Amino acid sequence: MRSEVGGRRSEAPGALDFVIAVVGLVVTSPLLAVAMVAIRLESRGSPIFKQRRVGKDGAQFDMYKLRTMVSGSDSGPDLPLSQGDPRITRVGALLRRYSLDELPNLVNVLRGEMAIVGPRPTIPPQVERYTDRQRRRLEVKPGLTGWAQVNGRVSLSWPERIELDVWYVDHRSLWLDLRILVKTLWLLVSGHGLYSG
Repeated sequence: MRSEVGGRRSEAPGALDFVIAVVGLVVTSPLLAVAMVAIRLESRGSPIFKQRRVGKDGAQFDMYKLRTMVSGSDSGPDLPLSQGDPRITRVGALLRRYSLDELPNLVNVLRGEMAIVGPRPTIPPQVERYTDRQRRRLEVKPGLTGWAQVNGRVSLSWPERIELDVWYVDHRSLWLDLRILVKTLWLLVSGHGLYSG
């Protein structure tokens, strides 16, 4: 199995991704500012959490999120935490419920490392265990939201989630991306959230 060690590499964001990311950051900047202050007031440490992830073609990058746990904690390889985990702060629990902790991902979109829609990026050790078929999810940029996130993310096993990601790679289109965005908005408005690591 080929090891994915990829170095830092990015490409310019697509026009639609760029517009959505810019508008998203402008519209949510007051919310981001309030969230960052709240995080800092509740626990010491930077309000921004940075973690190494793997993107398109195995290129690695630092993904930015709002910190939702006590400083120094790590949620592990893109897996959901148990409910009531003591590492999650009160502010963090609220941010996770509505996936607001992922808003800084928009910066990664502007940097060309992520797209608005695509498979969620995972950490290098997890990618190294991919089968050749699972590695196909690296053929596209990772996204803020994706097909697996709007189709039962929490209730799915990891192999099932990857299979949905591979399906997305084979069927991606503007129409499918719009469907995913609409479903994402519905899940967020309904309060179900989309937290995925």
